[in-house]
Amino acid sequence: MCAINFFIGLGIGIVIAVIASIIASGISFKKGIEFRKKKAEAEIGSAEEEAKRIISEAEKVAEAKKREVLLEAKEEVHKSRVELDREIKDRRNELQRQERRLVQKEETLDRKLDMIEQKEEHLNKKTKEIQELEEKTLELQNKQIEELERISGLSVDEAKEVLLKKVESEVRHDMAALVKEIENKAKDEADAKAKEIIAMAIQKCSADHVSEVTVSVVPLPNDEMKGRIIGREGRNIRTLETLTGIDLIIDDTPEAVILSGFDPIKREVARIALEKLILDGRIHPARIEEMVDKAKKEVENSIRQEGENATFETGVHGLHPELVKLLGKLKFRTSYGQNVLTHSIEVAHLAGIMAAELGMDVNLAKRAGLLHDIGKAVDHEVEGSHVTIGADLAKKYRESPEVVNAIASHHGDTDATTLVAVLIQAADSISAARPGARRETLESYIKRVERLEEIANSHELVDKSFAIQAGREVRIMVKADEVTDQGIPLLAREIVEKIEQELDYPGQIKVNVIRETRHIEYAK
Repeated sequence: MCAINFFIGLGIGIVIAVIASIIASGISFKKGIEFRKKKAEAEIGSAEEEAKRIISEAEKVAEAKKREVLLEAKEEVHKSRVELDREIKDRRNELQRQERRLVQKEETLDRKLDMIEQKEEHLNKKTKEIQELEEKTLELQNKQIEELERISGLSVDEAKEVLLKKVESEVRHDMAALVKEIENKAKDEADAKAKEIIAMAIQKCSADHVSEVTVSVVPLPNDEMKGRIIGREGRNIRTLETLTGIDLIIDDTPEAVILSGFDPIKREVARIALEKLILDGRIHPARIEEMVDKAKKEVENSIRQEGENATFETGVHGLHPELVKLLGKLKFRTSYGQNVLTHSIEVAHLAGIMAAELGMDVNLAKRAGLLHDIGKAVDHEVEGSHVTIGADLAKKYRESPEVVNAIASHHGDTDATTLVAVLIQAADSISAARPGARRETLESYIKRVERLEEIANSHELVDKSFAIQAGREVRIMVKADEVTDQGIPLLAREIVEKIEQELDYPGQIKVNVIRETRHIEYAK
């Protein structure tokens, strides 16, 4: 119990002590707050004084800045005003200068206008004087013309005609001299080169020329074979002639049968079939028909092979197979007795050689030369000349325009548009003009020579003419009293143009014009 009381008393004492300490702390806290309040009030007062001082200083600084800005603004305004005054003054001076210049120009223009008016008046006076002089001159001219007509006895038109004739004569003389000079110069420069090229081409391209005929001779082992070929009542020979279209001539010629026909391909078929029948020994209609069929196939193969050989020999590749076949057919085609395939190969070689000498496309020249007569392979089957047919075939099988033009123009039917076409014309003429290359009938030869002389004699200034060198040259004797030496070149040119227009001929014709004066006296 005592202990409890002790603890109670102790607890109360502790509580009292705590309360007393709390009261003491509160008193001290209050005093601290009052102290801090006083201290804060003192600091606030000092801060207000400092703020007032700062504001006062700021107002002083602001006033100073304001005065400085005002001064700067006044200086800037003054400076701008000075510059503006100077610029206005400069512009005023420039305007015054321009005004002075304009015044001077106006004065100058006024002076010039016065001068122009004076010159115009002067020109008007001169114009009137000139018109008066022209009228007087025209009057004097008319009087002089009348006087000249009276003295000469010629009118103005007659005098003009006489003068024109005289001028024409002089001009023709000068023109003839100029033509002669130009021709001589051109010949000096071109003849040597052309002759060199052509001669080289001819020398490099040698060819044999064999005259083709319209008959073929088939040798027989003995004369008894003739009867077997004829057959009983002639049935074998009739069958052979019917199948081949060729006439068999069996006459007294020993051990030989003659095949006659204008178609060389058919004649070749008949020859091969007959030779096979002779070797086989069995000759009857069925066997003949079999051998003719075999011969036709053999000839077709031969045609194709000949075409390929021609392309290989000339180095022309890439031809359409039909063109190759047509080339092979030319093996059995002749022109004036000249084999056309041989002629085409020769033209290709000649054109290629000349093209090489001139620096042109050799392959193109050879191609055009080889195909230039391709139309002759079918000219008996198609309407038109071989030139037109050949050009159409070349177009059909897509040959180049240069080749087509060379084919179309190699006889002068159309204009040559390329140098290759001109080379083909030259090569064709060279090949045709080789001695022995072609033959012609006596009748056509005589007609051509007579026509040549007739063309030459048709000129009014020609006295006589003579065709020589198998029609390759014509010598013309002119009327010496009507033609001058200077007029001979013009006369020769006119005759050449007429020959080219009216006469067809292979190669070229030399026109030789001769003027001579003879005086004959007799001593008695």
